[in-house]
Amino acid sequence: MDIASANTTQITGSAASSAAKTTTDTTQAGTLINSDFETFLKMLTTQMNNQDPLNPMESTDFAVQLATFSGVEQQVRTNDLLSAMQNQLGAMGMSDLAGWVGMEVRAETAAQFDGSAITLQPDPPSGATRAWVVVRDTFGNLVDRVEVPISDEQIKWAGVDAAGDPIPPGTYSFFLQSYADDVMLGEEQIAVYSEVVEARMDNGQTKLILAGGGEIMAADVDAMRRPGG
Repeated sequence: MDIASANTTQITGSAASSAAKTTTDTTQAGTLINSDFETFLKMLTTQMNNQDPLNPMESTDFAVQLATFSGVEQQVRTNDLLSAMQNQLGAMGMSDLAGWVGMEVRAETAAQFDGSAITLQPDPPSGATRAWVVVRDTFGNLVDRVEVPISDEQIKWAGVDAAGDPIPPGTYSFFLQSYADDVMLGEEQIAVYSEVVEARMDNGQTKLILAGGGEIMAADVDAMRRPGG
């Protein structure tokens, strides 16, 4: 399916802002620890330079101060490591979001029709002997109804009505009406392929913005392909 790409691609959301805030907090904490570390080192050096030669510092006191010095130094190194890990995790999160943009994903949702055929993935229930694809607009009005084979193979909706006239561009939903002889078994929404134009984090989950403005959660996607696949 050839879906028109958006003019701009955006990757936004709380993930970026959260990562930035965490990095800022970690940096500020690191600055404070480094400052305390340098102050401690200066105080220890000054104390050693100005101690009474006739009454020098006890070896046990000196050992305690050295242990404290070592602990502060270790804390500084740990803080630097955590800061580097936060930066790496933030970059990985943005990379994961970028991987969605420009791809075509399949989900049970409405699709934007721009004149090009839309790929549908019907799934007739067991026992069905006949099936129809029903197309509705955003107001729920019937736009098209066409009989399709009893199969789970992909089909293309060309966007023309029963008279062969083209259907106007817009957002449409697709449903499969299944029958066993003359008894209707049910009507289920059909999964369709749509292009992802934006990906963002929403309460810890990935939200995908589709061509035409539709929104779905990444967890609702059951297949993905490159454009034109």
